[in-house]
Amino acid sequence: MRIFRHYTDLPRDARDVVVAIGNFDGVHKGHQEVINEAGTIARAMGVPWAVLTFEPHPTSVFRPETEPFRLTTMRTKVRVIEEMGVDQILVQHFDKDFASLDADAFIDEVLLAGLGARHVVSGYDFEFGRGRGGSPDLLLKRGREKDFGFTAVPKVVDANGEVYSSTRVRNELKAANPRAATEILGVPFEIEGRVEHGDARGRELGYPTANLTMGDYLHPATGIYAVQAGIDEGLNTKWMDGAGSFGYRPQFGGTHELMEVYLFDFDGDLYGKHLRVRLIEYLRLEMKFDGLDELKAQIADDCVKVRQILAK
Repeated sequence: MRIFRHYTDLPRDARDVVVAIGNFDGVHKGHQEVINEAGTIARAMGVPWAVLTFEPHPTSVFRPETEPFRLTTMRTKVRVIEEMGVDQILVQHFDKDFASLDADAFIDEVLLAGLGARHVVSGYDFEFGRGRGGSPDLLLKRGREKDFGFTAVPKVVDANGEVYSSTRVRNELKAANPRAATEILGVPFEIEGRVEHGDARGRELGYPTANLTMGDYLHPATGIYAVQAGIDEGLNTKWMDGAGSFGYRPQFGGTHELMEVYLFDFDGDLYGKHLRVRLIEYLRLEMKFDGLDELKAQIADDCVKVRQILAK
């Protein structure tokens, strides 16, 4: 998949596309419907299948004080979209200058002059342009005037009639329901980052852990999780079972949230490696024990339960 970072001066063979537009944070099942609809149309027309998304997320530009909320970093989002088979993605830099484009300028300059869009696909609730002045209705109207097709994908709902949304994913993760989040995303919620040196407490306890800081990711419920993790190799990532702890490490007076992962039956060196961690199921709250022996006994019990969960 080809990756571009600005809509101007795209090569000739990256224009005349069918393009799906959206923030696509999480790339959940509703987002997938939008992106796949663009793919179906692109294949029928014999033109490139493209995605247009924005980084950083507009919310972080207009409300920088907002607590971490991202479900996918740019790296994760691009990888998930690539795995869908998309031909190219335009990760447009989003800042206040770009946000100052009104809706018609966005259509004329970005979609038509930049991408040469033959057909545009968005979700039913997509808003764009200065002051969110653009809507699917405007795209449909301008498409008829300027000779490009437009499709608005309606609400995509689950078996209970609930709309797939990033907000629902965030709520489920905050409520310690990673399996429910997986049902919305289609795959487990994933955290990734560079493995950092810690204080070696886990090694001293007999359970050496890989430590990841959360960065701009949404912070899920603190506690102990069944996880799967692997060194990032894209589609060739090899997943290993393990137990994860996310929180403040109350036993040792931690002051900031940290993701620690103990991988079963693994004794390699992970320092400096880019690790992907999938949250599979929530076990329990983090807590402080009366002593290290009690803590080690609880970790051993946790690992037994995690192995049973992941064996299923």
